[in-house]
Amino acid sequence: MSLASVIDPSAALGEGTTLGEGCVLGPRVRLGARCRVGHHVVFHADTEVGDDVRIDDQAVLGKLPMRAANSATTKEQELPPLRVGSLSIVGTGAVLYRGAAIDAKVLMADLCTVRENVSIGRGTIVGRGVTVENFCTVGRFCKLESECYITAYSTLEDRVFVAPGVVTSNDNYVGRTAERFKHFKGVTIRRGGRVGAGAVLLPGVTVGEDGLVAAGSVVTHDVPARTIVMGRPAKPWRPVPEEQLLDNQGWIDS
Repeated sequence: MSLASVIDPSAALGEGTTLGEGCVLGPRVRLGARCRVGHHVVFHADTEVGDDVRIDDQAVLGKLPMRAANSATTKEQELPPLRVGSLSIVGTGAVLYRGAAIDAKVLMADLCTVRENVSIGRGTIVGRGVTVENFCTVGRFCKLESECYITAYSTLEDRVFVAPGVVTSNDNYVGRTAERFKHFKGVTIRRGGRVGAGAVLLPGVTVGEDGLVAAGSVVTHDVPARTIVMGRPAKPWRPVPEEQLLDNQGWIDS
């Protein structure tokens, strides 16, 4: 026996869009043309999805944030609708919050989470199990590999690469004292910056353009542009090889 989807009368589906079993479309949801929606997908109110988007089973789009009484970063606010650009892919079990803006051709893999007040640029890959916390900006053609954690108030510019298991942080007071609320600051990774597997970036550090953090490093200070750093704490090792610099890759953005 198939499960019928529940579609609010104010929701709209574009031409050729298909729904699996048991989907829920809340008030004023808009799905573009030729979208393919899996089973048991939930679209909360006002969510907007472009054309030719694939959304896999049990994804949740437009979820409202939860706020604990002692939350340091989640704020009470009116949020704009979640927007997902055309030709994007949303994986199984992904959770995309209201107030996020996802550009076109973005892949959001299985079990990833994208919080409110986040923007993600065209062509970026958000890998399996990745968390992008609130108040983050992620540029175009970035790669956030499986299980990395992008802390709140972070900025990643275009063509940034973050390897699996990378952890970023934003609280030098480690959850203690009221003073910490004045000093939250995430990380900044400039254009073409790369961070190797399992590295840890402490609050407020900047990885310069084309900078490279070696796997397993703990970054306590800013990383100079076009420099490889390594160690615990990370220290400059040598320049990034010329053939690895972003401007020598010959990529054409599309």
